[in-house]
Amino acid sequence: MTFLVSACLIAGHAEAAAKPNLVIFISDDHTAKDSSVYGSKDMATPNMARLAGAGMTFDRAYAVSPTCAPSRAALLTGMMPARNGSEANHAAPRAELTKLPAYLREQGYEVVAFGKVGHYKQTNDYGFDLSRHSGFHEDVAVPEALKWLEARASDKPLCLLVGTNWPHVPWPAKATDDHDPQKVMIPPTHVDTPALRGARARYYTAISTMDAELGQVYDLSRKKFGDNLLFLHLADQGAQWPFAKWTLYEDGIRVPMIAVWPGHAKPGTRSGAMVTLVDVLPTLVEAAGGNAPANIDGKSFAGVLEGKVSEFRGRVHVTHSGDGNFNVYPMRGLVERRWKYILNLHPEFRFGTHITKTGEAGSKYWESWVEKGRSDAQAAKVVSRYERHPREELYDLESDPWEQNNLAADPAQTERVAAMRKDIEQWMTEQGDKQTVFGKPVLLDAAVAPEK
Repeated sequence: MTFLVSACLIAGHAEAAAKPNLVIFISDDHTAKDSSVYGSKDMATPNMARLAGAGMTFDRAYAVSPTCAPSRAALLTGMMPARNGSEANHAAPRAELTKLPAYLREQGYEVVAFGKVGHYKQTNDYGFDLSRHSGFHEDVAVPEALKWLEARASDKPLCLLVGTNWPHVPWPAKATDDHDPQKVMIPPTHVDTPALRGARARYYTAISTMDAELGQVYDLSRKKFGDNLLFLHLADQGAQWPFAKWTLYEDGIRVPMIAVWPGHAKPGTRSGAMVTLVDVLPTLVEAAGGNAPANIDGKSFAGVLEGKVSEFRGRVHVTHSGDGNFNVYPMRGLVERRWKYILNLHPEFRFGTHITKTGEAGSKYWESWVEKGRSDAQAAKVVSRYERHPREELYDLESDPWEQNNLAADPAQTERVAAMRKDIEQWMTEQGDKQTVFGKPVLLDAAVAPEK
């Protein structure tokens, strides 16, 4: 009997030891393109590059919403915004839903959050065993997470989520010397002005801070756990730029995602599999030894990480509703590998954000765009395109990665548009999406209303 009890105890300890420790590092408002790992020539991210060399980089990882609260709620519930209840920004998911900490606690994990993991203070409501420093730009979060992890002595497997506030605004007041405003890359979606160059240099400085923090968390995780670790870096959505955050363009929804999983994910590999943030929860549950829940929208991509499959999702649905009384502009989108379709539910609304707000609360670089647009036709076109959207948009992401040429009205694409429209409409019905307008919209002047 003593032998049997001892054998069971040994087996139990061996099973616990086999469970990988899970560390998830979340960057805030970080467009994938703005890092050397994803092709940037002027934004070096050496720690992201180290992770990429040690694991798998996902080239087609998507947020399901380009706004903080819905994106993070989707990550932590495995469910899309209309199903989990967090549609507009600042909305929390429904309290009765099972969330990531509960799933992992069933597998014997301690589940801990430092920093912006949920949407700021909402983090405390997700059921973590410990949750600290989740306020707005509470930038002590990462160093405090490092101190806590260094001192931790528990034998329980750990799931640690660390959310940095960078590169979310406000960006540093001054760019560091290695980010020269005169040398920063200006996207074709932007208007080149001195104010814009200064802002991009400060944004790059914020990314450098994020990358340094990422390296610190990764190094300590490897020190503590060795190879018994699944380390995942991802962002919640794209950065606070026009045609990025709050929109369904690629810079708003395509995010960095890099996974290091020694013995499972082959070092230095890249995957073109389309994955989304709702897929993270079931992937972590499966890696922890559990069964991915069947009643959610997410699917485990553990097989992609382990090289067992190369394809994953054939299509990705994305959604945005609004941010308080800003960008009250519900839109739904569908990505099918090469093609992106966007359905703007209310093209009679004017699209505006914190960026376009006039006065001190707005963006000085946006004001410089508007001013330049008074004498520059291309600048005026960019400004108008940001504020006014047609009902339907279709882009060929292969030939037009910056989504400059809307093909929705092209006769050659009539069938494709109809099929993608039907897909979106059916998906909204399945999701119980009521197409609610949250906040107070601003109507376009009838004389400049977009074509419907």
